[in-house]
Amino acid sequence: MTLKYIFDRLMAFFGLLALWPVLLVVAILIKVKMPGGPVIFKQKRVGRNGRLFTMYKFRSMTVGHGGSSVSVAGESRITPLGAKLRHYKLDELPELWNVLIGDMSFVGPRPDVPGYADRLTSNDRRVLELRPGITGPASLKYRDEEALLAGQKDPQRFNDEVIFPDKVKINLYYLNHYSFIKDIQMIFCTVLGRNMKYNNEII
Repeated sequence: MTLKYIFDRLMAFFGLLALWPVLLVVAILIKVKMPGGPVIFKQKRVGRNGRLFTMYKFRSMTVGHGGSSVSVAGESRITPLGAKLRHYKLDELPELWNVLIGDMSFVGPRPDVPGYADRLTSNDRRVLELRPGITGPASLKYRDEEALLAGQKDPQRFNDEVIFPDKVKINLYYLNHYSFIKDIQMIFCTVLGRNMKYNNEII
């Protein structure tokens, strides 16, 4: 995956250069519309080979909200501005820095909090061989995950028993059938909001 590594570093560098005005505008909006808290949300996530790293995102929730690690569309801790940032994936732009410094990749499994990574057993732990990504096949399949969870009687249980195992299966397939061309296709599908065929299903 040498080509993938080089592509990630270069595109993250040029992406930050090109998007700095957008990053600045979003930061100002957060300061104005969501005062009393930091612009950047920082959280420890599990990276490649199980190593913890600090992931950076624009803050989209109220300060000191507490609650579940599973986000559901419409919940009160997500601010109106935060909902828009999450809808258009603008909250994830600071992750370009994570890609630049090598903690993340553009395409790969979304980085989990430590508790979820601890649930990986046996062959499933091979997922940790991958750098976590800003997007990926599981992210595309579950791009409306928050809305899907909002329709469940027990969102946490549905995530743990249905979504999480399916994401692991998808990410293992990605590991075993890696394609740089598919990576590029996934990036375009993420940016343009389109679907693609992957492993005999539409994601």
